[in-house]
Amino acid sequence: MSKTTEEKSNKGMTRFLNGIEKLGNKLPEPFMLFVYLAVFTILFSWVVSLFGVSVEEPGTGEEVAIKSLVSGEGLEYILTSMLDNFTGFAPLGLVLAMMLGIGLADKVGLLETAIKSTILKAPKSLVTYAIIMVGIMGNLASDAAFVIVPPLAAMVFYTIGRHPLAGLAAGFAGVGSGFTANFIITGTDALLSGISTEVMEGLDSSIVVTPVDNWYFMIASVVVLSITGALITEKIIEPRLGKYEGEGGSELEQVTELEKKGFRNAIITGAIFLAVLIAAIAWPDSALRSEEGGLVPSPFLDGIVPIILFFFIAIGVAYGVTVKKIESTNDISGYMGNAMKDMSGFIVLIFAAAQFIAYFDWTNIGTWVAVSGANTLEAMNMTGLPIVVGFSILTAFMNLLIFSGSAQWALEAPIFLQMFYYLDYHPAFIQVAYRIADSSTNIITPMNPYIIVVLAFMREYNKKAGLGTLISLMLPYSIIFFAIWIVLLLVFAIFGIPFGPGVDMYIN
Repeated sequence: MSKTTEEKSNKGMTRFLNGIEKLGNKLPEPFMLFVYLAVFTILFSWVVSLFGVSVEEPGTGEEVAIKSLVSGEGLEYILTSMLDNFTGFAPLGLVLAMMLGIGLADKVGLLETAIKSTILKAPKSLVTYAIIMVGIMGNLASDAAFVIVPPLAAMVFYTIGRHPLAGLAAGFAGVGSGFTANFIITGTDALLSGISTEVMEGLDSSIVVTPVDNWYFMIASVVVLSITGALITEKIIEPRLGKYEGEGGSELEQVTELEKKGFRNAIITGAIFLAVLIAAIAWPDSALRSEEGGLVPSPFLDGIVPIILFFFIAIGVAYGVTVKKIESTNDISGYMGNAMKDMSGFIVLIFAAAQFIAYFDWTNIGTWVAVSGANTLEAMNMTGLPIVVGFSILTAFMNLLIFSGSAQWALEAPIFLQMFYYLDYHPAFIQVAYRIADSSTNIITPMNPYIIVVLAFMREYNKKAGLGTLISLMLPYSIIFFAIWIVLLLVFAIFGIPFGPGVDMYIN
């Protein structure tokens, strides 16, 4: 690509993204967005109910009418359910509990040490693969990974004589576009499955989406995306960047002996924890298995969130005590408290989101839209996998305007989970179709607040770098990750590979 052509391409991309940013900036911030949606639901339920709109629910044949929130019954529901809607919202307890453990491990420095240890010890030929994989796994630290991984990856590339911006791009791609994948269960699994379960509760309480329902797919995704991301970096990004001739940047600091000792002790503690857990599961007549002796379903899966919580507390304490960041039990609660401070925005957002979802469910608007939509799709003969792919593409575009994955799923789930439920698709399968789209475009949406942070890191190596520079680097990852993920989704669906323990594409 000639310099002139590249400049024109970057200008065109910048104009496009500026248009998206301008449109996205017209949306209110997520809390107020849900407030407005709740108000809209109240008014919409009143208007629709005036026309006596109802729909016949498939399966039961029950006639479901739209209920108005602008009525005595509706006003009573709004006032008496508000606190229950908030405190009983499934994602709230799940995510806060998970973050107590993960937040502790992050605040004492364990996660950063693990990242540096993993990357620096990788053979040079595998560095790119290691960076992408560590970036993907970095979602254990939630949004903190956006700040930790990209600059560390740039330092690694700079240290070994490769273009630092290629390293930064690889790290950002792993963290952003691979955000939803992991080898182990994370807060994202708990959060999204909680929202899915909340939506399905009013439709079919026998269907519960657990944090492990997408686990097998996400394990495969880590491997596939790590290979894909490394190839994109080495075959597309680095050749385009050429040889780095700048003077900016700094080499990555080595892990100290004390940090190495702490990391070793954390690994030993984690291994002991897992060994004890496996022994407890394998024990004859184990209380962690079902009455039939299986694991799907079982108390083990039901209690997966507390188990993960205790795991991270154990390794976090082991590391913190070794590096002398934890010298008393007060320090443990202090670090957990700091982690919870980081969740304050999430808690505020959930208050508004919980009201909107509850109102949407109570009014039966979701059922009406879902049944009508499913009937329309069936009438158009669009009930197979193509419509699921279409839903995923729609989600990818919506993510350009709404960065928060939980906020967007809280918007989409009440409509699409019900719609696809009537087409017999398992909600965990639709959740996967949502997750791959939402994750893929994280690195190119101007609504991502960490784009500005990553841009600042870029300017340490290229003073003239702008938003167009960053997006032009990240666009190949976003497009190819999404395409590869769609193929992987179809492979799982067509060949009947379970997405998680006991979870297929269909409900039955």
